[in-house]
Amino acid sequence: MENNFSMPLEAGKSVLLLIDYQAKMFWGASSKDPTYIKNNVMAMARGAQILSIPTVLTSIGARVNGVFLPEITAMFPEVAVIDRQSSAFDAFEDEGVLKAVKLTGKKQLVLCGLWTSMCMAFTALRGLREGFNTFGVMDAASDYSRDSDAAAEKRMIQAGVVPCSWMQVVSEWMHDWKNPKAADLVRKVYQPYNGYFGQKGP
Repeated sequence: MENNFSMPLEAGKSVLLLIDYQAKMFWGASSKDPTYIKNNVMAMARGAQILSIPTVLTSIGARVNGVFLPEITAMFPEVAVIDRQSSAFDAFEDEGVLKAVKLTGKKQLVLCGLWTSMCMAFTALRGLREGFNTFGVMDAASDYSRDSDAAAEKRMIQAGVVPCSWMQVVSEWMHDWKNPKAADLVRKVYQPYNGYFGQKGP
């Protein structure tokens, strides 16, 4: 029997879905520091951009909640943010989002979003039902309280979503230091977004 928890992430098999990183959505997501969340999702987005991972960006009610983080949309100038027309928390209930992800032909779905207990969790669970091997980037997601964040993470994991951190995802995509993009990843991802790699040597 296949075990999703032991399956390596592969750049050639992955699609990245980023859900609702908008100004107003950050306001109530206080379980983790907003600067920490922004740092982590930007790191993951930059890693995906460097490694040519197909990326889907979605927002909800942009006129009210604000536009998707412009620092990330600038990384993907060819990708239009899908402002969902469905009022559902599950982003995949918007046919445009589900179609965009399926059109990539990738079966490893890496996702995160605001908030953990709502749009991220419900979309991740739907991803499993749609047949994707689903990976949730937990350190790039946040919720209204630590308890709600933790409960959402547990629910996803119990259902079969594989928990990850941004550095784990980018490193698995890179695979090893012989990757031809390794130098770019160190300079543009590891160093600016991680304190350890950002240190200068003695």
